[in-house]
Amino acid sequence: MSLRSAIFLDKDGTIVEDVPYDVDPNKVQLRDGTAEGLRHLHESGFLLVVVSNQSGVARGYFDEREISPMMGRMRKILGERGIPLAGIYYCPHHPAGTVPKYSLPCDCRKPRPGMLRRAATELGIDLGQSWMVGDILDDVEAGNRAGCRSILIESGGETEWLPGEYRVPCHRAAHLEEAAAFVLGTLPLAVNHKFLVRQEAMP
Repeated sequence: MSLRSAIFLDKDGTIVEDVPYDVDPNKVQLRDGTAEGLRHLHESGFLLVVVSNQSGVARGYFDEREISPMMGRMRKILGERGIPLAGIYYCPHHPAGTVPKYSLPCDCRKPRPGMLRRAATELGIDLGQSWMVGDILDDVEAGNRAGCRSILIESGGETEWLPGEYRVPCHRAAHLEEAAAFVLGTLPLAVNHKFLVRQEAMP
């Protein structure tokens, strides 16, 4: 099987506006630049895969069953704009949680790379030709540990700025449209031709 390249995407603060620990589907709102950036990446052949920490489950803020409608709303909003998601993965765990079933260390919670590796196995993704895009350094670390290149979205999500071997992004961007332009600028001209023609045609 031929492996595909993917863009792994954090959810809150990257794709949608960050509303902490809220799973109300009606509050799902795309950040500026999201639709444009993801459309360019999809049209250039990248799989789009969401990888999201949802520790509110372990903390007892909401039930795991409430995640699906919220993620479904995000998928629907993007789908209406011609942007399909190849997969959505989330981690409900946190070692300091209050719900025993979910209060444990795991391999899936970012900054660990478990969700990316699972997606790579299930969706046939070449991690070495893929990118992780997120708004905190835990996203960057997860991507780098998985063998991807990583981009930090500077939307105000990162507040601690803890240093580390895997916590240095390849690039920083204000939003997904800017991140997409950087990723596509690294591709061979033949692969990126359609995007370049579109950009040159814009007024």
